[in-house]
Amino acid sequence: MTEEKIARINELARKSKAEGLTPVEKEEQAALRQEFLASVRNNLKQQLDNIDMVEEDGTVVNLGEKYGHKKQS
Repeated sequence: MTEEKIARINELARKSKAEGLTPVEKEEQAALRQEFLASVRNNLKQQLDNIDMVEEDGTVVNLGEKYGHKKQS
């Protein structure tokens, strides 16, 4: 998500509190929020896929590989 889109989300939020939004602006705000949430979820999944856990027996297991979100190398 670009900085411009995040700025637009914030601008619409401020306008919503101050004076309200038109129906078109409400639709734009909803679409931008959905895009933002998808971006956050994707970033979180990528971070979790790169976590390595050390098991009690000393083996290292990559969570992304263990749970099928990342291809095994």
